[in-house]
Amino acid sequence: MALLLFSSILLSILQCSSAQPSPGYYLSSRFKPLPGFYHGYNTLWGPRHQTVSADQSSVAIWLDRSSGSGFKSNRPFRSGYFAASIKLQPGDTAGVITAFYLSNNQVHPGFHDEVDIEFLGTTPGRPYKLQTNVYVKGSGDGRVIGREMKFHLWFDPAADFHHYAILWNPNEIIFFVDDIPIRRYPRKSDDTFPLRPMWVYGTIWDASSWATDNGKHRVDYRHQPFVARFTRFVVRGCSAYAPSGCRPVPSSPSGFGLSKQQLAAMAWAQRNYMVYDYCRDDRRDRSLTPECWA
Repeated sequence: MALLLFSSILLSILQCSSAQPSPGYYLSSRFKPLPGFYHGYNTLWGPRHQTVSADQSSVAIWLDRSSGSGFKSNRPFRSGYFAASIKLQPGDTAGVITAFYLSNNQVHPGFHDEVDIEFLGTTPGRPYKLQTNVYVKGSGDGRVIGREMKFHLWFDPAADFHHYAILWNPNEIIFFVDDIPIRRYPRKSDDTFPLRPMWVYGTIWDASSWATDNGKHRVDYRHQPFVARFTRFVVRGCSAYAPSGCRPVPSSPSGFGLSKQQLAAMAWAQRNYMVYDYCRDDRRDRSLTPECWA
């Protein structure tokens, strides 16, 4: 009981630490959502654990003891702005991962690139963690070299839909939550930046071995099904088949990089809500992440 009370107080503090600032530039309002789910995506796996609404404006995917589910974009992209509004499962979701991400793992298994937004399941009374991650050429050398930054959020992501986005262009990767940039990953070298075409994915699956407190809390299937809902899909960018003149999506009014107001909003998010930064982890082998020290 004491732990639950402490967790509830912590969640309240996180959600009230300071007012959400305006980024001054709202990428989500610049692009219309897809006219329908199947205009941009198809079921990847777990078709019986996926329901598309009659008007194709939304999709629900769920995990139970028999399977999870996932969907995948119809085309690969070499840059773009990829977004969706997502509502998560409330309650005990320990061990469950809901993810929205870019990847080319099916084309380059074991040597893939990936850009992740992952919601790490949690126990009752404790806030979700949103994990952002960047993989470059995966673990082809036998080492999994992730570049994780983790955040709590200034709202309850299971209470309502919120807009999550990845912007990927030749200069940078930026992660957005309700148009607030929470992380910018710049291109400092070709060796530390994903350059090969990637597809867009949404998935829900059992990651009991690591998702919650490094595997301490596993999926409790007494609470199944675990449902994630997606809507307002935005897929805007240069596909892998687009002509060379296709222009990447800019991240700010002036082009690439973030404006002063966006940078201030990102500083607010990181100051108040970031709970892990791989570049500040002294346990990491720094030779594997040269972008941190360049």
